[in-house]
Amino acid sequence: MTNDPQAASCCSTGMTASDVAHTAAVSGHGKANLLGGGSGAAGSADDQTTCPVMVGSPVSKAAAEAVGLFRDYEGERYYFCCAGCGPAFDADPAKYAANVA
Repeated sequence: MTNDPQAASCCSTGMTASDVAHTAAVSGHGKANLLGGGSGAAGSADDQTTCPVMVGSPVSKAAAEAVGLFRDYEGERYYFCCAGCGPAFDADPAKYAANVA
């Protein structure tokens, strides 16, 4: 293991694991909830999706929406696993929307 902060970054955007944890803590949701874990509505099958930027990363729609980790594009809502994915999506939404289709 390395001490390089980039090694622990979320979505290779320079956001460190502690930044992600802080974002989750401030929002009242743990990272497990953002990634589809937890209980209650945030853990229901209808609430689950995958991040269009980090394909295969599970996301709880309710948890992501609660902390603003989503974008609307061409009438559809896309949910993200971390704060770094929104700006990546904004740079090329058509590319990332196709990942979900």
